[in-house]
Amino acid sequence: MNEHRPVKRQPSLLERAADIFGIDPAAGAPTIDVSGLPAEPPKKAKAPKGTGASPAEAPPRVEPAVAAEAEPVIEAAPAIKASPRKEVARAAPAVVPARQGKIDRDRLAARGMIVPDAPVTGISEEYRIVKREIIRNFTGAPGRPVLPRGHRVLIASANPGEGKTFSAVNLALSLAVEADHDVLLIDADIAKPSVLETLGLDEGPGLMDALADPLLPLGDCLIQTDIAGLKVMPAGTQHMHDTELLASARTEALLARLEAGAPGRILILDSPPVLAASPAAVLAGHVGQLIMVVRADETLESSLRDAIGLMGACPHIQLLLNGVKFSPGGRRFGTYYGQGGAS
Repeated sequence: MNEHRPVKRQPSLLERAADIFGIDPAAGAPTIDVSGLPAEPPKKAKAPKGTGASPAEAPPRVEPAVAAEAEPVIEAAPAIKASPRKEVARAAPAVVPARQGKIDRDRLAARGMIVPDAPVTGISEEYRIVKREIIRNFTGAPGRPVLPRGHRVLIASANPGEGKTFSAVNLALSLAVEADHDVLLIDADIAKPSVLETLGLDEGPGLMDALADPLLPLGDCLIQTDIAGLKVMPAGTQHMHDTELLASARTEALLARLEAGAPGRILILDSPPVLAASPAAVLAGHVGQLIMVVRADETLESSLRDAIGLMGACPHIQLLLNGVKFSPGGRRFGTYYGQGGAS
């Protein structure tokens, strides 16, 4: 028989390790003295896949700061632009009237007009409403532009007898008691002036005299009434070239001089009838507001249209209805103040 020799087996890794460290594999697991071994370097944590550096601890998550919602910015409303003529008016001294006059209140009362210092009546209340609209047009209001030369107001009518002088005088009397304004009432109806007669004032030089003679002191052409806020300029001496003088540069210079030193002054001009005299259309070019007086049940629409067409030089035209008849049972302004009105 063939003799079989045992094959020498190579020790396993475990056996070789036991031989090196003196461990008997058959015995229980001994306690290994590692005090003499060098300390193992600390193991580095593996970085997550797809990242670079691998910190030991993940940094705390920082929530992104939420920006505070900005409050809407509310733009301030643009300031109402005041009329530039006020600065010009302050640059020169005011013209001082050389004449004095007392208004005839009994005459005004007899004609159903506004009476200064008298109790409130229906007519005074009506003109309070009219003047508020006129003042807003040249002082400015939200949503409403300031009218150039809006402080110059021409009172006109298509034909004679429709109430233009009645309206001009009443409007001037109502405006004269305003705290922020004073009034200069100019009689520009050269052919048939009636402002002085209505107020009970004496005749004298006036508008046409100042235009015809630039050397005439302007104060001689003005009357200071016994109402502090009301001055009057008469029509003056009639002139054959009244339309030409009113159309000249002298008129604009004269009106500017009358405004000088009085930034709150309002000029009320009583015009001749538009369809009866040519100066009316010329005067329209010197003012910023035109009040066309229409007499109820008398002024024809065709006449009104013709008159407005001739006054196109004024940029702002309004209508004022005059002579309206109220029914006996109807309510009117002034009754709110009781019997006899209020003082």
